[in-house]
Order: sequence, then C-alpha cells, then structure tokens
Amino acid sequence: MSENTPQLPKTALTPATHTAPPAKFSHGVRKGNILQVAGQVGFLPAVDGKPPVPAGPTLREQTIQTFANVKAILEEGGAGWDDVMMVRVYLTDVDHFAEMNAIYNQYFEEQGLKEAAAARTTVYVGLPKGLLIEIDALAVLG
Repeated sequence: MSENTPQLPKTALTPATHTAPPAKFSHGVRKGNILQVAGQVGFLPAVDGKPPVPAGPTLREQTIQTFANVKAILEEGGAGWDDVMMVRVYLTDVDHFAEMNAIYNQYFEEQGLKEAAAARTTVYVGLPKGLLIEIDALAVLG
C-alpha cells in the first residue's frame, strides 16, 4: 500500500459479558466492514473474580450459550446474524452432529434469519475438558 493510503482502524471487541482473553487475542475484531468473531464456547456471562463456567453439561445448553456469546460480539461490533457470511462449528464428538444440526436449525429459525450463512462443522478434540462445542463467525456489514 502507498503511504498516502489511509489505513482502516482495527478494533478489538470484548463485550461486558466476556472475560478478558487468556492470551494475546481478541474475542472479535472489526476492520472496516469486516467482523471476525473468534471461536466461542458455552461459558456463562463473566463474573468478576470468578473463573469461566460452562452453561451446563449438555450439548443443547452449551450450544445455545455459545450462540449467545457469538451474538454478543457481533452486536458489540455493530453486526447481527443477518450480516454473518460464514459460521464454523467445532464439535468434540462426531455423535453430536444430528443434535447440533437440530439445535442450529431451531435457533436460526427463532432469530428470523433472512438468508442462511455458509456453514461448516468439523470434529475437533482440543477443547478444554467438559466443553462440547466451539463456534466462530465472519460477518460483513453494509
């Protein structure tokens, strides 16, 4: 880029519902009209001085909370589900695909989504013990 080309600011996003990330990353980042939500899990809203707590032991509890956590970051960056172009879902158990798809479909039907985002689901076993799902999203605003 030319030194005369103005740079778009990059803004890190951490909603009040989220704890500060444990390493040098952001829960979400917006630059121009692009908003990337980092992988979110089913932790309940943050409580000062307390460690993160999963929403519950079931896939349904964790998935619904994970969607709420992704949505909080989207809203912090000025976006909503209709701005999301891509959703990536990571499961820790291949046997959870059918249940997750049912929860996913019901959730987005309740959100009144105009058009479905592209999506990908994969099995990933690297989540902390007890966590069953992680979701990230890419949104384009405007």
